[in-house]
Amino acid sequence: MSRAAVAPTPQAPGLPPAAAPGALPEEPDQARRFGKARSARAAALLEDYVELIDDLLANGGEARTTDIARRLGVSHPTANKCIARLKRAGLATARPYRGVFLTPAGHGLAERVRARHRVVVDLLRAVGVAAEDAESDAEGIEHHVSDATLAAFARFLRAARPG
Repeated sequence: MSRAAVAPTPQAPGLPPAAAPGALPEEPDQARRFGKARSARAAALLEDYVELIDDLLANGGEARTTDIARRLGVSHPTANKCIARLKRAGLATARPYRGVFLTPAGHGLAERVRARHRVVVDLLRAVGVAAEDAESDAEGIEHHVSDATLAAFARFLRAARPG
């Protein structure tokens, strides 16, 4: 089999040349990127929990561990473990036989996560992603996108809206 020659992609003026396909980034850059991804994964779990707890409290006045586990599709012990992490982080409190409650810091985090989710969903919908797919995909993206990228998404959406 022969490979067809691929013409180089033209580079925009003023930008550094693109790395060759398959080229590894410099070690510190790659380590920083992977570190950022690991940190985002760890934060994503706590963010999902506080957002769900906030939703449960707003809709039914109660966030029981059983309900949290069922809605997140995890076991009861897994939910207990994460709720313990939330408590250690000062994001939640729990009362025996009364469920889980968010501290002001936990409620604030839930509001920020919800706002991030909405911006990502709105962007995905603006580029033609179906509503259900946008909601599902946003669950992962919202935790990994930087504040600078999220701000760019919001600027794009404002510019794209007529009027």
